[in-house]
Amino acid sequence: MHDRQADDSSITDQALIARTAEGDRRAFEQLVERHAAAVLRLATAASDPSTAEDVMQQTFLSVYQQAASFRAEASVRTWLLTIARNTAFRLHGKTRQEDLVEEPLTQLGVQAGWGSDDPEAIAIAAERKGALRRAMASLSAEDQEVLTLRDLEGLRGSEAAEVLGISLRALKSRLHRARLRLAASLRRLGTDDEQASIGGQP
Repeated sequence: MHDRQADDSSITDQALIARTAEGDRRAFEQLVERHAAAVLRLATAASDPSTAEDVMQQTFLSVYQQAASFRAEASVRTWLLTIARNTAFRLHGKTRQEDLVEEPLTQLGVQAGWGSDDPEAIAIAAERKGALRRAMASLSAEDQEVLTLRDLEGLRGSEAAEVLGISLRALKSRLHRARLRLAASLRRLGTDDEQASIGGQP
């Protein structure tokens, strides 16, 4: 009966964590099923994409081992993504660099297309051509992380800030700049694609 309840998609993440802490393997498996894609996306952004699977596996191993330490102050999703980011840093020997070199907003804005085409429209068009993934890959890990958390995973600002270990104000600034850099990268890719289609080799 306990396992049948764990199979119920209506069961909360908090309940699954509690059952995982009690040794319920089915509850843990359901937790993995719910959040593996999100963890993998953040692992890819925070580490070398070729080792993202390793980061994901280590993340869920840590989740299983630390389930009893979960406290409900944060959502389970936020907790999982925080573990994923910490795991990526640990496995790759990285250190957090919160004081990033900041480009002037006006410079980023020009690169993103302020005063010409709408950056959002550029992003939509580029996605249709498959350029969005390449544009994301061209960004720094810090930019990829914040865009993944806010725009792909849909975390609230406070949740994303908690995962990244920064203030909400810093999160908003970082997100704003990351979106501008993404738009600028999309513009560059769009230009390169256009030039290749006109005079380049296929």
